[in-house]
Amino acid sequence: MKRNIIDLATVKQKILQLKGRTVKMEVNRGRNKIVKFDGVISNVYPSVFTVEADTPNILGNKTFSYFDVLCGDVKILDN
Repeated sequence: MKRNIIDLATVKQKILQLKGRTVKMEVNRGRNKIVKFDGVISNVYPSVFTVEADTPNILGNKTFSYFDVLCGDVKILDN
């Protein structure tokens, strides 16, 4: 199956549009460890973005790079 080819600027733009909105996150931590949680994209910086987690077992701010989204380790699903 062929993957959609997008660039880093497109990923940044889409995340900037989601700033302040509640999203569902799926994070692949390796070795079949996938963490799912709800959160709000709180800040968008040139190299990274932060998500404030709302799920009870996962609290606090999480930081992800745009490259994590580009390579598929982090998936953002809009509510």
